[in-house]
Amino acid sequence: MTVGIGTGGGLTAPSDDELAEYEQERPARRLRPALDTVIAVWCAIVSVGVLLQVFFPLPQGTQFYLVIFLAAVLPVTLLSYRGWKVPAFLNPLKNRAHDDPGITDWILAVVAFAVCVYPLFGFDGYLERRQAPTMVDILVGALLLVLLLEACRRTTGWVLPAFSLLFVAYAYYGGYLPYTWSLAHQGFNFDAIIAQFTMGTAGFYGTPLAVAASYIVLFTIYGAVLDYSGAGKFFIDLSFAAFKRSRTAPGRTVTLAGFLLGSVSGSGTATAVSLGTVSWPILRRAGYPAEPAGGMLAAAGIGAILSPPTLGAAAFIIAEFLQVSYLTVLGYAVIPTILYYLGILLAIEMDARRHGTTSTETSTNSALRLLLRFGYHFLSLFVIVGFMAVGVPPFKAVVYAVIVQFGLSFLDREHRLTAGRLFKALAQGTRSVLPVAATCATAGVIVAVTTQTGLGLNLAEIIVDAARGLTDNHTVVLILTVVLSAFAVLILGLAVPVTASFIIAAVIIAPALVQLGVTQPEAYMFIFYYAVLSEVSPPTALAAVATSAITGGRVMSTMWQAWKYTLPAFLVPFAFVLTDNGAHLLGQGAFAGMVWTLAVSMLAVAALAVVTGGWIVVATSWIERSLCVPAALLLLYLTPVTIGAGICLLLVAVVINLIRRSRQAGPTEGSVAP
Repeated sequence: MTVGIGTGGGLTAPSDDELAEYEQERPARRLRPALDTVIAVWCAIVSVGVLLQVFFPLPQGTQFYLVIFLAAVLPVTLLSYRGWKVPAFLNPLKNRAHDDPGITDWILAVVAFAVCVYPLFGFDGYLERRQAPTMVDILVGALLLVLLLEACRRTTGWVLPAFSLLFVAYAYYGGYLPYTWSLAHQGFNFDAIIAQFTMGTAGFYGTPLAVAASYIVLFTIYGAVLDYSGAGKFFIDLSFAAFKRSRTAPGRTVTLAGFLLGSVSGSGTATAVSLGTVSWPILRRAGYPAEPAGGMLAAAGIGAILSPPTLGAAAFIIAEFLQVSYLTVLGYAVIPTILYYLGILLAIEMDARRHGTTSTETSTNSALRLLLRFGYHFLSLFVIVGFMAVGVPPFKAVVYAVIVQFGLSFLDREHRLTAGRLFKALAQGTRSVLPVAATCATAGVIVAVTTQTGLGLNLAEIIVDAARGLTDNHTVVLILTVVLSAFAVLILGLAVPVTASFIIAAVIIAPALVQLGVTQPEAYMFIFYYAVLSEVSPPTALAAVATSAITGGRVMSTMWQAWKYTLPAFLVPFAFVLTDNGAHLLGQGAFAGMVWTLAVSMLAVAALAVVTGGWIVVATSWIERSLCVPAALLLLYLTPVTIGAGICLLLVAVVINLIRRSRQAGPTEGSVAP
């Protein structure tokens, strides 16, 4: 992704090479130009095929298309991402000036293509042999399993492949467990396991890959077209022009730019890096220390994939699991998004006073002039939402948006999508989906085993029984289960990408919540938020690591600052699942219910901001902060009694702070909190 900036301050956005490490799950190879062009041509052809598939679907059905899609992307993934290091004499094709694939990579790519296209020859007969697969079917399926695990390892690391192998072992050896154990099952031989992976609709070619091939790839193509047509540059320019000279202008600019730019990048970490490279000089000039600035950038970047109109890749999977429209999932996210950004903006206001930041000119451009000249970039986003609102499927709506954005690009001489730029956008669209496709196909192993063995329901019973072993009170059992689930998703998200952690948690943890009376939308959205928030959670927090590298701040301190900015997003999801009125926060129920729960939750977010920001009208003491902790928790429980108690505690904290202000002689806004 390339993003420009015209702030008048001589700032330039990161180059494609500088962002390569963050736009995808792991760094891709930097290939020599000739090979890179060949792969780009292949990826552009795949993008064209994906777009055509929307209007001219293959008559053989969805599974046939998924087989072709995997055959198109898996070999390219093995060529584009680094494998194991091998001695130089075993890799004579390696070019020292570049990072080209070696003989082993080419062999794996050829084998991957062969095993992927194998089912296409006699496809109907292949599916009919599911109950009695041939030896060749099993051999091909086993090779595909190995190649997918390797592709996933190259793109996302070893954790998800290790999880997958653990599930394969469970499917095979689970029949040897004592029958009294909850995890025991009848056991399956290797043939049955491989057949489930390759010939059924719950394995490699199940819902995760279907979402990647039918939705996510279209949105990555759309994001690339937006990017190459100048939308990313416009969004950042507009954000910098929107706030002129004020002490909070830099922080507000970062927040707005993160929200807008996320619709282009689709990656929280990539958005944070783009913002950081452009915004850090201004934040530093305004007086922000390195760690709070890095935390703010990470929070703004992650917020982009928590927010409509795009959300993250897992949102498409939620829609498929719930069998609802993608627009419905967008509706679930509206109120939580308002609360998320309210928390960031309040933290920015408090930090500006605690750190004594100064006003800084963020742009010499006019926001109105930019809107009048380049505001058409918003039109394609409205096209997506508008078409979905009238019942057009999202995969068609996004193609219409691509067509609209292509036409609009010719309004800007610098970024018009001529043949060369359009080719680059189409190639980038497929390249961006390679890690996601590998992750989704590999995650099919977990989904298949869970379906085949009934593991999801068994684990749900184990989780609930563990909580019931401590108490018989249903409310307490639910609270314990939710807390354990949150920690489980966060820990899982530390090691695997958001999409993978969501899929695993959705098939294992969601049934436990549903068993205790939580609705499926509430359970899935709870898991979705915690899967995303793992990217700003210590001790890994990839987004915070990336921004600390830009600001030069200490990594762990930056992580905790990011956690501070995102704290409302950690606590608000508990209201989804713990309270009867929590459904209103997901846009469900009466409009009046949505309004009052939003108002109460905004008070709770304000209380949380006081706890982490240390400011009301002057710097707070431990007394005010101590009062605001239970105030926020009581408010988020969303019942009349707890709301009344929470408001009383918050008012007491405000009154104490006002009294302390009146006693201070000549208070200054730059006072530092104790």
